[in-house]
Amino acid sequence: MKKWLGMILIGTLLTAMTACGGSGGSAEPASTEKVVIKEGKKVVTLAIQKLHALDKSSAFYQTAEKKFEEKYPDIDLQIQITEDYEKYQKTTNAALLSGKGPDIFEISSLPIDDYVSKKLILNMNESIEQDKTLNKSDLQMNILDVMKQNGGLYVMPLGFSLRGFVGDGDILKNANVDDKNWNWKEFAEISKKLGDSGTERRYALANDPPELLLQEMIVDNYAEFVDHTTKKAKFDSPLFLEAMQQIKKMYDDHVMTSEPADVGKQMFYSIRLQSPADFINASHMYFSNPKLLQKPEQKGGARIIPVSQLAINTNSPVKVAAWEFIAYLLSADGQSLQDREGFSLLKSVNEKQLNDIQEKVKSGTFKLSNGKVPKVSDEEFMQFKQLISTADNYSDVNGSLISIIGDEPRAFFSEQKSAEEVAKLIQNKVTTILNE
Repeated sequence: MKKWLGMILIGTLLTAMTACGGSGGSAEPASTEKVVIKEGKKVVTLAIQKLHALDKSSAFYQTAEKKFEEKYPDIDLQIQITEDYEKYQKTTNAALLSGKGPDIFEISSLPIDDYVSKKLILNMNESIEQDKTLNKSDLQMNILDVMKQNGGLYVMPLGFSLRGFVGDGDILKNANVDDKNWNWKEFAEISKKLGDSGTERRYALANDPPELLLQEMIVDNYAEFVDHTTKKAKFDSPLFLEAMQQIKKMYDDHVMTSEPADVGKQMFYSIRLQSPADFINASHMYFSNPKLLQKPEQKGGARIIPVSQLAINTNSPVKVAAWEFIAYLLSADGQSLQDREGFSLLKSVNEKQLNDIQEKVKSGTFKLSNGKVPKVSDEEFMQFKQLISTADNYSDVNGSLISIIGDEPRAFFSEQKSAEEVAKLIQNKVTTILNE
């Protein structure tokens, strides 16, 4: 498991513009801003943020700019890259407040709920329906549908990652595991029995402290604890108290440990799948016979983690041209560009990549980073494809709240405070943030 942290700036948005229709013959709607023409070309601005030194998004966008302008020679796409995280938030918010701002912008770190309620970003539903360049039957609508808010699609990811859960298939042969229905208590009982059954003790999970597991539990079931629409939280509920107590018991009973454990000493891993190849790389590195499972108490399909979410400014005077760039990113050409991260939003691209990998596995030319050649059954590849097509667990998570979940429960896990005291403190802090 990797720690999921982020900070979202909640601003008070004072102006709102009416959303426009999509392309495919729609007229350019009126705007307070004038269309900028440079050397005979219509200028479309794209604002993005570079989060860290290894962030490849700027390279991807520069490639996309070149390819897009070749296809649309009458458009000049101008990319504005900001490397300072807080500066990007403040400048983008300020621009929107003034009724200006970029035509397209990266919205992941911004208050999407507020933007939707104030009609500051375009609903792209109509644009998708009207666009004749898109093969809509090829879109991963299971991803786009769960990202809708109030029935509208206001953000468009370039791709997505998935949160998976993998176990040691060899040791699980000795257990009757119903991973479609098990809970954490059953997981603990099964893990303790299996962990004690061999010549050497094995932990269910290792390397991470209990608060990190709690964070992941909350992210997996975010909607059960946070309602952004009503600005209500439920961290003082029996459900949250039980989650903290269950985790503490698993660590106290040595089912889990925060101490490091070598590969082979851990029975399960929570993994992030960032591409079709990760189905093999992120599981066969740990086990020779990995088994993909549903996480305990998981509802529905795998959890979705969007990559580089884009929005269109409703005050843009070039909304049709801005949509044409989004549509290009959704095309087979756009989804196949080098440096685009995550699974594709096109079924055909994901399936082709998996089929290519399957052929390499069969021929023995697919190798893990340690040089080993994995043995992957056709049944596993069928399961990989099903996991992509059924993924439907998504919430627009507030990173500030998840940070609190990582900080405050330490006092409970170290037995300095009761579960009730910690839950009340978290409830108060979260409620304050939701109402800011």
